[in-house]
Amino acid sequence: MCPAHSAPSYSSSISVPEGMPALRVGINGFGRIGRLALRALWKLREDIALDVVRINDPGGDAATFAHLLEFDSVHGQWSPGAGITSDADSITLDGQRTAFSSQREIGDTDWSGCDVVIEASGKKKSTEVLNAYLEQGVARVVVSAPVKEEGVLNIVMGVNDHLYNAEQHRIVTAASCTTNCLAPVIKVIQEQFGIRHGSMTTVHDITNTQTILDAPHKDLRRARACGMSLIPTTTGSAKAISAIFPELEGRLNGHAIRVPLANASLTDMVFELNREVTMEEVNQALQSAAEGELAGVLGYETRPLVSIDFRTDSRSSIIDAPSTMVVAGTQLKLYAWYDNEWGYANRTAELALKVGLGDLADASTRER
Repeated sequence: MCPAHSAPSYSSSISVPEGMPALRVGINGFGRIGRLALRALWKLREDIALDVVRINDPGGDAATFAHLLEFDSVHGQWSPGAGITSDADSITLDGQRTAFSSQREIGDTDWSGCDVVIEASGKKKSTEVLNAYLEQGVARVVVSAPVKEEGVLNIVMGVNDHLYNAEQHRIVTAASCTTNCLAPVIKVIQEQFGIRHGSMTTVHDITNTQTILDAPHKDLRRARACGMSLIPTTTGSAKAISAIFPELEGRLNGHAIRVPLANASLTDMVFELNREVTMEEVNQALQSAAEGELAGVLGYETRPLVSIDFRTDSRSSIIDAPSTMVVAGTQLKLYAWYDNEWGYANRTAELALKVGLGDLADASTRER
């Protein structure tokens, strides 16, 4: 894990009633987030009874994905307990067999043995499609991408997860990695000082949505070789913040710059505040939140670190305190680091735990 911090996981705040059966989790889409979400879930098994019972991805066979799960170019080798093995239709982790399939459509895979499914394919983002899980008896679906439909709650753990209502929200989304970076910071600044308006730029690592060498792409900038340029592009993260903070609707916007690095991104935020502040006052508020109510989600760093120091950092957002700047009293500039893969995968796993354990707790109570 990242040597730059030793913050507790946010999952430590999730209570687990005694005597509950193991939570059964499925993962659809076993790419970057799907595989890292499994790693995060496996770490949570140290304290919580859960089983990953089904993995599906049409992009390869079980042997390929077992290898990619164990050997990760960014986050290093991972081998739980007795290790990872595979056969034609399963991946076995530390002696636990997990069914594996390679179907493209939700309905072509048997999800009936899952309490909650993490939908990490990045392609299934409408309730019309996602309802196919519920039709098989899955209680909850957690989507690892924003879902832009009313009735689907965009949840940023530590910020608005208290709004989750089991009776209303069978499909939820963990928003996006950049929204998870922004939201804890905005929560503190909005509550303490008030935001009139603002903008952000995420200096974001390359992802598999880009091209290695020049190739056709609907975004002509993303069509260019990802390892050779700084690539300005779009992000919906700033606008998506209004789903978390409705009072900021229309007052935040932003851009992205894709950079030729594999991991650890940086968000540059500029806010016009409702009142005058000092750099020291802002940093104190952020540090207090990082050490208090947002511990494990928000971090606060005073050392002169660089992006690689935040690789495999499980927090959603880490303030770079030396870079905090106040201009003319009311204009605030902040930098926040984030591991756009591992931090987000942890929040996605924790959200799956939150919604799934709630159902199991209710069932256990009814049985008594």
